[in-house]
Amino acid sequence: MTRKGMMLAVLVLAGCTAFGPQMVARLGSDPVLSGGRYDSGGGLTVAADIREAQGRVLLCGVWAQSHQQSVLTKGKAVDVMGTGAVFLDGAALARGLVFMREVPPARDYGGQEAGCVLTERVWKAGYATAAPVIRLPRQVVHVEGDLGHFVVTFRQTGPGAGEPKAVQ
Repeated sequence: MTRKGMMLAVLVLAGCTAFGPQMVARLGSDPVLSGGRYDSGGGLTVAADIREAQGRVLLCGVWAQSHQQSVLTKGKAVDVMGTGAVFLDGAALARGLVFMREVPPARDYGGQEAGCVLTERVWKAGYATAAPVIRLPRQVVHVEGDLGHFVVTFRQTGPGAGEPKAVQ
C-alpha cells in the first residue's frame, strides 16, 4: 500500500508543474546527459537541452534504456522518468519527465528528435550558455517476497543505457 501511495503522490506532484503545449524538436549538438543504473544491471540515459521559444524556456529531451537488463526492471523506466526533474539556475524547470521521447541507446544523442515542453520560465540571455541539471532520485523499483528479501534499486550514476545494439 505504501508503494501505491507514493506513486500516487508522485503523479499528483507531477501534475502540479505548469507546462505549456508539448512540442517536438531536435536536440542540439551537445545535450546534457545523465541517467543511472539498476542494482540488477542495466540502466537509463537521459539527454536534455533548453532553448528560447516565444520568450520562454523550451525544455527538450530523450531517454534510452539498456537493451539487456533484468526482467525485474522491464517497464520500470517510465516510473523512474516520472519522478525525475530538470533544474535550471537551482530551481525546478520541470518535474515528471514522461514527456521526453524514448529512443534506442546511442553514443551521441545530439540531433535526436525529442519531446519538448514550453515551460512558464521566462527566457534570460544567460540561459543560452547555461546547462540544465537532470535529477533522477534513488528509488526502489522492485521488491521480491513478503519480507522484501530481494530489492532492486535505481540510483543516479550518470548515463547508464550503455552502447547501441550491434548491427549484424
